[in-house]
Amino acid sequence: MLILLYNQVFTSYNLWVHLQVMISIEPHELSTAKLHAYLLGAVSPRPICFASTVDSEGNVNLSPFSFFNVFSAKPPILVFSPARRGRDNTTKHTYENVLQVPEVAINIVSYSMVQQVSLSSTEYAKGVNEFTKAGFTEIPSELIKPPRVAEAPVQLECRVNDVIALGKEGGAGNLVICEVLKLHIKEEILGEDGNIDPFKIDTVSRLGGNWYSRAKSGLFEVPKPLTTLGMGIDMLPEEIRKSKVLTGNDLGMLGNVENFPNSEEINTFINASEELKRIMASNDNEAIHKKAKEFLHEGKVEDAWKVLLGKK
Repeated sequence: MLILLYNQVFTSYNLWVHLQVMISIEPHELSTAKLHAYLLGAVSPRPICFASTVDSEGNVNLSPFSFFNVFSAKPPILVFSPARRGRDNTTKHTYENVLQVPEVAINIVSYSMVQQVSLSSTEYAKGVNEFTKAGFTEIPSELIKPPRVAEAPVQLECRVNDVIALGKEGGAGNLVICEVLKLHIKEEILGEDGNIDPFKIDTVSRLGGNWYSRAKSGLFEVPKPLTTLGMGIDMLPEEIRKSKVLTGNDLGMLGNVENFPNSEEINTFINASEELKRIMASNDNEAIHKKAKEFLHEGKVEDAWKVLLGKK
């Protein structure tokens, strides 16, 4: 009897403790931005749909979306959602394009391209080609009009079967239901069994805020480019774009700035370090780019630019 009573009390206490630390909210009590943040923080990690589309005039758009997944194998169906912008209730170019030309190339995102993918999410004006801005290579699709991303480990040519609007207010999703017509898979990501090796494909996914997840190693951050209009990789000096040291991810970080540091900032930064003065004096491009790469890996993009522009 005592044991039964003890168990009841213990169970009741545990339930009370759990309820004390819970926050219970109804969606209408929150702003759209706060609700969006909670949902994206909770429903994670989410795979990334890197979607290439064209409008009726043939202008190409390339943009990532994390409301995305596979929902059927026969027929092969993917669904992603370019939601209405919460701040002003406008629609995205991808959504507008699939209504005009119901086709999309969905490219899978690997870690080696994540910084460029983030840069492509910058809200450039309609008609600006994000392939060019983010430094990706267009390759023609075989069955659809939108081009594929050559750097993507898997590229899926899709026909848009339906677009379902979930609402008319800011934050409302638009389900783009796609049927896969053709798959393109790089052989280098296949394992000995002929299936895709999760370590070789090295995919990334989205969480809340600036957080991403790398399938084979854990969490990392990529600052959102939504507050700035990054100049784009196409605006980088040719010597930097064609660097043998800097990767696509490095170039993506460099292209996500609006302005270069001025000469006074550069000189002050270089002259404060004997190591930097020595590297600059060597006039060795490889050494300069390696030092800039170190700063980029520390998240110090402005310092990396000071090094790159400090060459005499």
